Amino acid sequence: MRRGYARAEARNQEVRAQLRPFAPGERPLVLTISAAVAILIAVGNVVLYATGYEVRSGQQPTVATTVIFAGIMVAAGVGMWLKRYWAVLGFQALLGVTIISATFSLVRASNLPAALLTTAVIAIAGTLFWFLIKVMARIQTPQRPSRDA
Repeated sequence: MRRGYARAEARNQEVRAQLRPFAPGERPLVLTISAAVAILIAVGNVVLYATGYEVRSGQQPTVATTVIFAGIMVAAGVGMWLKRYWAVLGFQALLGVTIISATFSLVRASNLPAALLTTAVIAIAGTLFWFLIKVMARIQTPQRPSRDA
């Protein structure tokens, strides 16, 4: 068991050594997309509330829950734009909850459009989640001194 752990740790060290921190101004596409998605979700929720859209039959969210959720999504979007680890981690947590929730909804889907919609949500959220993993690792990578110095 120790040999297996040692091999895995050696492989982890090798991967960590290959990671390079982001250059100033460098922003991967998945981070830009995730920031835009977070902002769009925030704006969409506020617009839906303002227009009186009912999430579930007869239930309307309160102003407080709408504003709080929109604020969280804006903070996540801005934080991801600024390449903050906490923002990416928080957004991934929300993506994970979304994936689990959509999976349960898929199990209960009673028609084809509902099944297709929940499958699309799972696919999009899962793809963003997967590609944000490496972004998080690169955000954490410490700046290495240059070899020229």
